[in-house]
Amino acid sequence: MDDKILAIIPARSGSKRLKDKNIKNLNGKPMISYTIEAALKSEIFSNVIVSTDSHKYAEIAEKVGVEVPFIRPEKLAADESTTNDVILHAISEMEKRNDGYDYFMLLQPTSPLRTAENIKRSYFLAKEKNANAVVSVCETDHNPLWSNTLDKSLSLDNFIDKKKDQRRQELPTYYRLNGAIYLAKVSYYKKNNDFYNDKSYAYIMNKRESIDVDDIIDFKLAEVLMEENIE
Repeated sequence: MDDKILAIIPARSGSKRLKDKNIKNLNGKPMISYTIEAALKSEIFSNVIVSTDSHKYAEIAEKVGVEVPFIRPEKLAADESTTNDVILHAISEMEKRNDGYDYFMLLQPTSPLRTAENIKRSYFLAKEKNANAVVSVCETDHNPLWSNTLDKSLSLDNFIDKKKDQRRQELPTYYRLNGAIYLAKVSYYKKNNDFYNDKSYAYIMNKRESIDVDDIIDFKLAEVLMEENIE
């Protein structure tokens, strides 16, 4: 492959909703293992690294077979730290080692059902479109046209726009970010600091592959899908 692509797997310790979720045992192994294995199996990356603030997490990642070239500084592991900061730090650290890349792909460990095929196809889409960025999405579970805010009275007056109150089959399809894949040209990202500017495209994933583990309910769902091999 002509392009040099860096896979960045961010794994901050100290999650609050689900303690140590990135390394929580999921169907027999730490959850982060599934993302590492998918990245390696895709065979599109020049290097796969884990960015973590935890020596414990680093040891687990290295046992699965990837490099942890630095321990993330404390200021980039706080609740207010942004994904953008983590990405730019990882790219900068690799460049300090004279290791530059054409593209990077952020692969969050909270998407354990994302596959190597998803990873490859998102990169192929970027090449096909000559994209600056590709971000994964999936269909929304519920059409946002059936949603609205509520005030303290809980009144449903005008909750639904009658003009848009159509049968499900007649409603347009809406998509949401699923958190599984964020791919960008390094030069583009360093200039824009986001994935949604010029020549950015969506890579569509199915509902199963799009499970994003944020709490115990998501975790249990991923566990059941894996154990029963539900497609």
